[in-house]
Amino acid sequence: MIRIELDEPTLSRTRIAISPLLETVCSLWLVARDPAGLPWPFADWVRQARAIPLPAPAQLYLHLPRRMPDFVAPIPLTSAPAIDEQLELLRRTPPEVIDAQLATHHRDGRLPEHLRPFRDDPETALDRLADGLATWWDAALAPRWPAMRAALDEEVLLRARALAADGPDALLSRLHERIIWERPVLTLIKRLDAGFTVSGSRVLLVPLIFSRGGMLCSTDDPGTQMVTYQSRGAAVLADSPAPAPDDRLALLIGRGRATVLRALTTPSTTTALAAVLGLAMSTVSEHLAHLQAAGVVHRRRAGRRVLYGLEPAGLALVNLLGEDSARAEFVS
Repeated sequence: MIRIELDEPTLSRTRIAISPLLETVCSLWLVARDPAGLPWPFADWVRQARAIPLPAPAQLYLHLPRRMPDFVAPIPLTSAPAIDEQLELLRRTPPEVIDAQLATHHRDGRLPEHLRPFRDDPETALDRLADGLATWWDAALAPRWPAMRAALDEEVLLRARALAADGPDALLSRLHERIIWERPVLTLIKRLDAGFTVSGSRVLLVPLIFSRGGMLCSTDDPGTQMVTYQSRGAAVLADSPAPAPDDRLALLIGRGRATVLRALTTPSTTTALAAVLGLAMSTVSEHLAHLQAAGVVHRRRAGRRVLYGLEPAGLALVNLLGEDSARAEFVS
C-alpha cells in the first residue's frame, strides 16, 4: 500500500484535471495484458488495439519499473490539456529535471538500458518518445477520444461539484474502493509498499478511463501530489453490450432500471449515465422517468445541468438488494 500524509494547506488546494497523455500511457499497459483476463468493457478495446502496431519508442513503458520517473508521464498543468500540448511539454523537459529524477530513482547511478538515452541525448530521446506516443494516440485513442472526453468532462463536473459542496474530505473518501481517506492519510491499495508526507503542496486528482483499477502516484514534483483513479465512463471503450447481471435488484425492477439505479449512488446527468453504462440517451431517459415516478430517484438542477440522484427509498433498494457480484467495476 502507498500511504500519503497530507497537511491541511495541501488538502485545501485539491484540484481535478484530465490527461490525454496519461490515458495514452495507461492504454499501453492495458494492451500488453491478455484480454481473456480483463473484464468488459476493457477486453473489447484490447482485442482491437492489438491489431495496431505498437511504435518502438512507446514500448518504453512496458519496461519501466512500478516507480518510474515523472518526466516520462508528466502531470497535466491545466484542467483539460490537449494531447498535443502534453506531448510538447514532454519534448521540452529540461535536462536538469531528467538528471534529478533519474538520480532519485536510480541512486546507484546504474541506469537500465532503456533509460540511458534520456541521460546521454535527452532532446533526441524525448522527441522519439513523443513521436511514438503521438503515433499510438492517432491510431488507437483518437477515434475514441470524443466519447472519452465527454465521459471525463462529466466525471470532472460531478467530482468538482462534490468538492465545492462537501469539501475535500468527502471527495477523497468517495473516489474509489481502493482509495481510503482517513485524515490526514490517503491510502492507495497497491502491491507497492511506500509512505511519505506531503506539505505545502496541492493534490491533483486525475480520472482515467484506461486506469483499469491501477492508480498512479507522482512523487517528483514538489508542488503537486498527483493521484489517478478509475473514472466512470469506461463503457465508451466497448463494442458489445455489457454482460447481463444476475442479481436480485434486476429481478425485481428489470435489468436496465437496476443498472441505472445502482449507478446513481453517485448523482449523475443523463449524459454521464449514458456514457458510463453504454446505453442510448433515450433509454436512460426512459428508465429515469420510471424510477422518478416510482419515488426512488430525484431530479435536481445544478446550473445549466440536471442531476439525478437516489431518494432514500432508492438507496435502500440498492443497499438491500444490490450488494452482490453484479456490481460492475466500470461503474464505481
